[in-house]
Order: sequence, then structure tokens, then C-alpha cells
Amino acid sequence: MSTPHQDATRDRIEAELVDPLSAMGLDVEAVEVTPAGKRRVLRVAVDKDGGVTLDDVADATREVSRVLDESDVMGEMPYTLEVTSRGVDRPLTLPRHWRRNEDRLVKATLADGSAVTGRVLASTEESVTLDVDGTQREVAYADVAKALVQIEFNRKSDKHEKKDD
Repeated sequence: MSTPHQDATRDRIEAELVDPLSAMGLDVEAVEVTPAGKRRVLRVAVDKDGGVTLDDVADATREVSRVLDESDVMGEMPYTLEVTSRGVDRPLTLPRHWRRNEDRLVKATLADGSAVTGRVLASTEESVTLDVDGTQREVAYADVAKALVQIEFNRKSDKHEKKDD
């Protein structure tokens, strides 16, 4: 559990990074500062429409490093910087997360305790349309308590299925 001071530091770091990374077409998805012996580890997760490439992560790393070097937000204590993509293990919490995961399988736990698993067909600023066993179901984000992308191994895409016919 983080302390109010740690939360304030994380929020200050995020505030410093949002504009420069946004100018690169990247969204700051998460900022985490964790102790690691006499150092700290600063993890910054970024994302963009279409996903991030290794070049995007490298460019973001240079920009984050530059911004932090010009700022006192990290203080004098040494730290290790890690910049990464959002990853599939993070919950879908914003409309852009749903948009960026179109055609992916998602399991959503709803506010009423029920769960629904379906493929993301479309999304708006207020809701997502899922294909649940061949039936379209619209779910308002306000009704979602938690949603995670499900990992699929050996999924046959429509392109492969059509070739086999």
C-alpha cells in the first residue's frame, strides 16, 4: 500500500510526463515508483492507438529521462527507469482501452457481480459492444467493475478460416 507522499510523488511525475509524451502521440497509462534497496524503480507504461513499438518505447525512454533530468521531481535518491507498453494484464478502465482492444476477447465483471466474456466489436465514450456467443451485447462502462483482456493461444482469424474453406 502506498503512502500519501508516494502518491503525491507519483502524481507529480505523471504530471511532468503527460504533455511531452502526448506530443509524441503517446498516452501515459501508469506510473509506479517502488523501492529497490538503496534505489527506486520508476516504471512508466505508455500506449497509443495501434499499439507501441520498440522504437516508441526507446523514444519515450529518452524523453522521460530528459524530462526527469530537467526536473527535481525524483529528488536526489538514485533510481532505475523502466518504460514499457501497457501490457494485456492491466484492466480496461478508459474508453481508449476498449477502442484499442477491438476484436480481442475480454472478460468483464459487472457491478452487480455477474461476469460476461465476449469479443469487443465496437466502443464509444460510454459503452462497449461485445459479441457474447454470437449475440451482440452493449455494456455501459459505468456497469463494469473490472475488465481484462483474455489471452488466446492459436486463435484462428477470419482470414485463415476463409482460406481453409
